[in-house]
Amino acid sequence: MRDTCVRANGKKPREACGVFGVCAPGEDVARITYFGLYALQHRGQESAGIATADGQRLSVYTRMGLVAQVFSEPDLARLKGHIAIGHNRYSTTGSSHEANAQPLAVEGSAGKIAIAHNGNLVNHAHLRQEMEEQGIRFSTSTDTEVIARLIANTPGRDWIDRIRNAMPKLSGAYSMVLCTEDKLFAVRDPLGVRPLALGRHNGYWVVASESCALDTVGAEFIREVQPGEIVSIDQEGLDTNIGLPCRRRGLCIFEYIYFARPDSVINGRLLYLARQEMGRQLAREHPVKADLVIAVPDSATPAGIGYSQEAGIPFSEGLIKSRYIGRTFIQPDQHIRDVGINLKFNPLPEVLSGKRVIVVDDSIVRGTTTRPIVRLLRQAGAREVHVRIHAPPMRFPCVLGVDTARKSELIAARMTVPEIERHIEANSLGYLGLDRLVQAVNLPRESFCLACFTGDYPVPVQLELDKLALERQVQHGYLNPVADSPSDSVLEVS
Repeated sequence: MRDTCVRANGKKPREACGVFGVCAPGEDVARITYFGLYALQHRGQESAGIATADGQRLSVYTRMGLVAQVFSEPDLARLKGHIAIGHNRYSTTGSSHEANAQPLAVEGSAGKIAIAHNGNLVNHAHLRQEMEEQGIRFSTSTDTEVIARLIANTPGRDWIDRIRNAMPKLSGAYSMVLCTEDKLFAVRDPLGVRPLALGRHNGYWVVASESCALDTVGAEFIREVQPGEIVSIDQEGLDTNIGLPCRRRGLCIFEYIYFARPDSVINGRLLYLARQEMGRQLAREHPVKADLVIAVPDSATPAGIGYSQEAGIPFSEGLIKSRYIGRTFIQPDQHIRDVGINLKFNPLPEVLSGKRVIVVDDSIVRGTTTRPIVRLLRQAGAREVHVRIHAPPMRFPCVLGVDTARKSELIAARMTVPEIERHIEANSLGYLGLDRLVQAVNLPRESFCLACFTGDYPVPVQLELDKLALERQVQHGYLNPVADSPSDSVLEVS
């Protein structure tokens, strides 16, 4: 997996969305949120949006595209208020469609609320059906709208009560920010599957999927929102409540392996250093005689450096990444598409020629990316290519917010390691063992969801749960989501 991911019907799974929230009276909260989303762009490149609140109304602006493509100066100027939430999206449940962009604003019996959600519910279809039978109408195909409408229509004395009363009905992963006309909320599921960081700057509070976004807007990282916690922020300050007790932790281990930026800190551990240690552990577990260590850029670079340091073999760049391929709306024609992996990587023959090369990467999903990379290195003159993966074999699909392949499509679910080695045409192949991975992160094994390696899901799921079932229903006309407003204008919810 790399920081420009492709769809699940391509080579690599896509990772989690990014959320951001701020309550800052007197500040330009839309602009702060814009830069926060910019720092979280790696977590989603399909759509972006911001919702603001000024005490009387909510304003929402969403569009398809990257943050820099979605917002202009006039767009930000129209988003007034002292509270803002923002979202970068990739689709897990729900199609990549304008109507499904977030933040999403809904109105229910309790009033109006906007939501930006990172994660995936495994029981969203059941909840949706229940609410539809109660006469509640939906305008999108996302599980995010299920959460929003459930909260907006759940009884309670106030929004904290409504959120708390809704949480037991939600099964799966949700790190989310919500806002009403006068309050900002940050909520994390009791497993803590996705990260959520809390920071402070000039007396105001900021919430973000990762600490790197706090750094970007000049906020000091204070702590993480705890699993099962509801944080409430308004002009008077911050309050915290227990929504659901945390009985089992389930932080996604791939946040450490790949998803989060290497300059982010999760559970007190800088991810760059954790990934370097994965590389060191990988070198101890799978040593091989070689002349050069390279990494598949960019996510595997720290692990490649760690492997090099432990093995005493020089590290060098051997593949140069085109960082903008896959982030454009202009699709390559068939000739360019046929070039395949060359769209993303260009090898350095002067570095690789005649060398025994160790190439470090973070995962092999289908093998459809790894084999072309091995061939590319050989074409550039590499004498031997030894593949090292700083994660265990991925044998099970994720159902908690990562758009992976089905189990039948995962190469490690149907092939042994020697068979995969032959399939990708490598001289040798080595995966990091699960115990060594946990040792590298330096947290107890029970802190994590390891289901993609072990099949032990922290919530009850169908093994072949299809997260995009609603999308196919939309495509076949069974559901007809419509945007609540034109996608290129600000929606005022007064």
